[in-house]
Amino acid sequence: MVGVDWSAVILTLKLATMTTLILLVVSTPLAWHLAHTRGWWRGPINAVVNLPFVLPPTVLGFYLLVLMGPKGLVGSLCDAIGIPRLPFTFYGLLVASVIYSLPFVVQPLQNAFESIGKGPIEAAATLRASPWDTFFSVIVPMAKSSYITAIVMGFAHTVGEFGVVMMIGGDIPDETRVLSVTIYDHVESLEFTQAHYLSAGLLVFSFIVLLLLYLFNPNKRRK
Repeated sequence: MVGVDWSAVILTLKLATMTTLILLVVSTPLAWHLAHTRGWWRGPINAVVNLPFVLPPTVLGFYLLVLMGPKGLVGSLCDAIGIPRLPFTFYGLLVASVIYSLPFVVQPLQNAFESIGKGPIEAAATLRASPWDTFFSVIVPMAKSSYITAIVMGFAHTVGEFGVVMMIGGDIPDETRVLSVTIYDHVESLEFTQAHYLSAGLLVFSFIVLLLLYLFNPNKRRK
């Protein structure tokens, strides 16, 4: 298709896929802990996890940039162990995307675990099922629709990122120039035809994602 930067499309899909997979691994135990703990720290942890809901992306991106920079904790650690610093690299973009999309995956899973309650866990314990067996054989199937929601929302949110991407990744071809940045470049250069192609594609993508989520996720249907 004329006017489409396929390298940006591929990079965006790669970033969204890797971010979603990492978020599933990180968010599952975090959501489980938040759903079952009643300690005083539950509130502060919830607040930190959900900060991206209300914090401007540029603010989050700025502090991540400081943290990953030469004088930041992560940047100093990278220097100490002899690896490249993360800002303006794909992996820096990946770390920022995981943090920025975290609540979009944690929230559906936490809500699912809270609604399931402790009944199924106790029933499985009476049958001498191990905690791991209980989780993967009982809890995960019961939370299947919420896992679908978490995957779709995490992926879609990463595809649409802009502010954090610009702060951490910049605009490096084949390295950090994702679709949202490419659209901005086209508009800035008055290349509106190319911007239309990409913007229309993301608009259609977003609509289809939400439509499928509503149609095939029974928890989203009106009863």
